[in-house]
Amino acid sequence: METSQSDEPCTSPWAPPPGDTVCDLVTVPARQGLEAVDILRRGAADAVGPVLHDDDRDTLGFLVPAGTAACWDVPGSTCTETDGRGLRPAPEPPVRGADWLLPPGEEADLATDPVVLREALGEAARLIEAADNCR
Repeated sequence: METSQSDEPCTSPWAPPPGDTVCDLVTVPARQGLEAVDILRRGAADAVGPVLHDDDRDTLGFLVPAGTAACWDVPGSTCTETDGRGLRPAPEPPVRGADWLLPPGEEADLATDPVVLREALGEAARLIEAADNCR
């Protein structure tokens, strides 16, 4: 599994309404997502924002800043716009059948940095490939 990376920041000219944080959702297979969460949590304490776990689809979803979907290009993952729906602290999971692996907190910046996430997903893919090749 290989990922591509870009050093170009993905920015959006759209700003969320006051009191809301609007996010996009990066969805990855659960195995890669769990590895990425471990990688992010071993790094900076605030490197990972809220993460959804959808057991039915065996996926994890990372909340990232709005506008990320416009330039997200990591193979094996998707990034979906949230259509302007705001995210307030401690909401119900926005996806039916999902639950929070890491719930949103009170912080102003709820989203995972997409550049940091891209790096963690790439490292996770390499770790999984190495483990699978050892079998």
